Amino acid sequence: MIRDAVVGDAEQVAVVHHSTWRHAYADLLPEEHWLTDTVERRTQRWAARLGNGEREGWPVVAEADGRVVGFAQAGPARAKEGFAPVHDRELWSLYVLPALHGSGAGAALLGAVLPSGPAQLWVADPNPRAQAFYRKHGFRRDGARLVDRNVIAEIRMIRS
Repeated sequence: MIRDAVVGDAEQVAVVHHSTWRHAYADLLPEEHWLTDTVERRTQRWAARLGNGEREGWPVVAEADGRVVGFAQAGPARAKEGFAPVHDRELWSLYVLPALHGSGAGAALLGAVLPSGPAQLWVADPNPRAQAFYRKHGFRRDGARLVDRNVIAEIRMIRS
C-alpha cells in the first residue's frame, strides 16, 4: 500500500533510510560516518520534517504488513553544486528495504511521486542496481557528475 507519510511514521522511515544507506553506501562512506549517522538521529530529523507542516515534497511511504518498507519524495528540481536544473521536477529520494528490491514497491513509490513526464534525479555512482532501476523507468544519464558533502560521487539522470 502506498500512502502519504504521517508524523507517526518517523521512526519507521528513519529505519528504512538508515538501513538502505548502510546497504547501498557501506563501501562508499568511512566507518566514522556511522558514529553520528544513527537511526536515532534520522528519527529526530524525520519527526521534525513530518511535523513541520511543509507540504512541498511531502513523502509517501510503501507499507507492507503494517510496517513502512520504503519511501519516496519528489518536488521542484533544485540546483546542485553548480548544476542548474534541466527539468522542473526532481526525485529527491526513493528508498526500499533491500529485502524487498524487485517487489514492485520502488516502482509504486516512483509512480506515486513522479507519475510521468520530464524529471531529473541524482544517484550515487557507483550504484548499479539503482541506476538500472531508473533506466528501466525511462531515466538516462545526462553527463552531469559531482561529489557531494558525504564524498559520494553522484550522477544526474533525466527523463524527457
